[in-house]
Amino acid sequence: MSHYFARPVLASSMARQLIHPDVLSEGFRSGLFMSGQRRTGKTTFLHNDLIPALEREGALVIYVDLWSDTRANPAQLVRDAIRDALAQLQTPGSSLLARLSRVSGVDVGALSFKFGFKLEKIGETGGPPLSQVMTELVDQARRDVVLIVDEVQQAITTDEGKQLLVALKSARDAVNPRPGSVGHFIFIGTGSHRAMVSELTARRTQAFSGAQSIPYPVLDADYTADLLAHLHHTGVPNLPSHEVVLAAFRTLGQRPEELLKALRQVQLHTPAGQDPDGYLPVVAATLRAAAADIELAKVEQLGRLASAVFEWIAAAEGDARGIFSAEAAAHYSRVLGREVKVEEIGPVVNELMASNLILRRAHGLYVVADPAVRETWREKQQLLG
Repeated sequence: MSHYFARPVLASSMARQLIHPDVLSEGFRSGLFMSGQRRTGKTTFLHNDLIPALEREGALVIYVDLWSDTRANPAQLVRDAIRDALAQLQTPGSSLLARLSRVSGVDVGALSFKFGFKLEKIGETGGPPLSQVMTELVDQARRDVVLIVDEVQQAITTDEGKQLLVALKSARDAVNPRPGSVGHFIFIGTGSHRAMVSELTARRTQAFSGAQSIPYPVLDADYTADLLAHLHHTGVPNLPSHEVVLAAFRTLGQRPEELLKALRQVQLHTPAGQDPDGYLPVVAATLRAAAADIELAKVEQLGRLASAVFEWIAAAEGDARGIFSAEAAAHYSRVLGREVKVEEIGPVVNELMASNLILRRAHGLYVVADPAVRETWREKQQLLG
């Protein structure tokens, strides 16, 4: 049942806004941050749709995934990716040089890159600052250079990563405002931790404060219709209707792998001659509840105060307010059977956000990060009376 749904129109639109922005999308040049839930297809979209679309617009793209090696320093992973890209541009026959030749229309042999610094010194004490690296790269490539950092929130987990973001912002400021520049430096950060990705542009203390932040455009009806057409074409029998499949997909948080898992279970367990429309909703709800239970167990592991704060947020209609208020502290005190001081609440809220369980939407406004988890919690509360 493996299936990939291409999104060329979306990717082309995003690429044009980044490389050839109009007045309304010029802000993307300040940096673009895109966040969404895990396993909704962000990285797949980057590799199969957005990067090719950016290259068709003539951009030179450098990609690095900060989850490719979770033991490595995030800043080092980014510097290694930049260093590797520059080394490839100096190596005849490299894949990156070949791609650049295709987008530029220039013969590979005519492309020559010679940098005024040693590549191995990038990131080292006394080495070239990233502002110099990116300025020389843009000037020699004579086009926009796009750096994509996947799971970008990992950068702020270390002091060196934070310093890297400052250096990248300085590179942006060194390259982009120049009159008559032959290209720009465009930074794209994507991540599955929505609270932390949001902070990268919302907090004034962050290097990219004020940059553009958007939610990842999740798959929806077009995807499920295409998937069903693909399954019909490959001869998969007794499939549910599109309306039921779409509803199940939304129940599962619009995660393609979870939908495929649900459809496999329906194929395996629906009795012959029975309507699969009656089984898929039950399977989807069961899978959703199982995934949500794992997240709710994380809340319990953080302690009773964390559970009380989470419940305050989950019980709110819309955004939760006043989670640090005296009223909230009094509520937590009743739940725990002891006095809860206001100053105890902040560290617990930070732990809940660090675990990607809640999200700060704006100053003083919080929501449960995954709507499916919130719905499962509410359903459990109703069963408890």
